[in-house]
Amino acid sequence: MNILITGCNGQLGNEIQLLEPQYPGHTFFNTDVAELDITDPQAINDYVTQNSIDVIVNCAAYTAVDKAEDNPQLCSKLNAQAPAFLAKAIVGRGGLMVQISTDYVFDGTAHKPYTEDQPTSPNSVYGRTKLEGEQAVQQLCQQYIIIRTAWLYSTFGNNFVKTMIRLGQERAELGVIADQIGSPTYARDLAKAVLMAVDKHIATGIYHFTNEGVASWYDFTLAIHQLAGIDSCHVRPLHTYEYPTPASRPHYSVLDKAKIRQALGIEIPHWREALTQCLYEL
Repeated sequence: MNILITGCNGQLGNEIQLLEPQYPGHTFFNTDVAELDITDPQAINDYVTQNSIDVIVNCAAYTAVDKAEDNPQLCSKLNAQAPAFLAKAIVGRGGLMVQISTDYVFDGTAHKPYTEDQPTSPNSVYGRTKLEGEQAVQQLCQQYIIIRTAWLYSTFGNNFVKTMIRLGQERAELGVIADQIGSPTYARDLAKAVLMAVDKHIATGIYHFTNEGVASWYDFTLAIHQLAGIDSCHVRPLHTYEYPTPASRPHYSVLDKAKIRQALGIEIPHWREALTQCLYEL
């Protein structure tokens, strides 16, 4: 298959590129904005046609959650309109659309892991636009895989893990949110799941993928510092109200992964195991 990867310079896109040699039967077209503007439907159609694309994996998104509150139009353009343009282009070739989405489509008021069929209720511009992107793909495509993930980090780009290591080395004390609960996700594990899903052509639908286990941002930070050998920084727990942000975050956004585990026939690593691996790579 000819597989188009958008957003190839992001965390997930970079991890997918590392794994592509494991799939010699497929040809990958790795693009970012310099190679393909996904807000330009004509450019997308031309690219998809000229390269006989069979699958689009859309890793591109506007992910600056707080900035999104002040830039709703740009956020919508990248998170809602672009997936629709990509979906229309691949439908024209009878192909498969893979859209990466987020835990932010939920409001975070649940007390047990969210399944794929639970009602969505985003409470931020980022969450709303990502949900609109999901809905566009569902409405336009007969063959689609939507994968929601959360708390993504990797050796690439800027992310929470790298920030906590830097701050832990710079500061004697650090306050971190302790009342938001989720599941950290190593982008390499997500990349493996995405490529397996494409290769196996699993059933059309929505799937959830994060690493196993749960943590608060505070728990996550303590683990990062412990594994990175940082012991000179005191980390103290904060309530969300002590650290106000422009965008509202889900307080509880643990995702149920039973569906994708079964579809792919895999065991998903615990977040601590995955974090250990990432820090080893770093």
